[in-house]
This record gives sequence, structure tokens and C-alpha cells, in this order.
Amino acid sequence: MAKQEINRYEVIEKITPLIENTAMRFGYIPIEIDFVKENHRWFLRIYLYSSQKDVTLDDCEKVTRSLSDFLDELIPVKYNLEVSSPGLERKFKSDKEFVIFKGRRISLKLKEPLTGENEKIFKGEILDFNESQGLTFFRFDDGQELTIPRSNIQSAKLYID
Repeated sequence: MAKQEINRYEVIEKITPLIENTAMRFGYIPIEIDFVKENHRWFLRIYLYSSQKDVTLDDCEKVTRSLSDFLDELIPVKYNLEVSSPGLERKFKSDKEFVIFKGRRISLKLKEPLTGENEKIFKGEILDFNESQGLTFFRFDDGQELTIPRSNIQSAKLYID
């Protein structure tokens, strides 16, 4: 059998609408869909989130069952499917997570300190986010509301007290 060349980006593009629709039926948003090869095996990892409820193991199993037959038709290679919640202190992988996690507490790491300051790491709450303005953020240290340009954000992750 000839070795199959797999373009993981094409596969992700092809399966994303199906995954989004299926997740929404169960009240979740897929905040990350990753298709990677590790130790000669393919893994499709889907991380579900909901602002209304916790992601349960039961729901992960239901989403997995609902998806597997359809995905088998779209993915031209053997793969392992893993559906889970994003984890409590997961690093943001895309800008849309600033919108999805609005109102949640995050730890924020800047590339450069803000004018007149020397700290680069803050804890606070996401008030708002948009591409042009950046992140509007409530800083817990001093109760200040800050707007931080996206270009100055090195990383962000959810955090739990």
C-alpha cells in the first residue's frame, strides 16, 4: 500500500463544520480541533467548552459516538479520537478564546510592560475583546480597567483561584 500524504490543515478544514454542528447539538463550542501525528499514529483531539455548564465525561462520549462514523468517511487514515474539556489552566490557542471566555479569570503575560510599569504578568477578568482595540481587562491587583493591544499579548490562560 502506498504511503498516504495527509494534509492535516485540509482535514481540519473539512471536518470542522461537522464537529461544530455536532458539539452545538449538545450545547458546547469546540474551542480547539487538533489533528496531529504522534509516534506514527494520528490523533484527532477536540476540546469542548460551554459557558452554561461543565463538560461531562458522559457528554464527551455522546459527542464521540455522534461523530465517529461521519469522521471515518472524511478522514482518509486511521486515527484516534479524543474528546475532552480544555482543562482548567489551559493556554489560549486562538483569539476567539478571548471572546468565548469573556467574564472568566485569566492570567495574562505581556511581551512588553505597560507604560510606566515593569510587571509583565497580571491576573484579572476578561471584560471584552476585539481585533482592533485588543483586550479590555480588569486587573485584580489594583482594580484598574486596562485595554491591551493584541500585539502586546504574549500568552493568556484560564486560571482558578
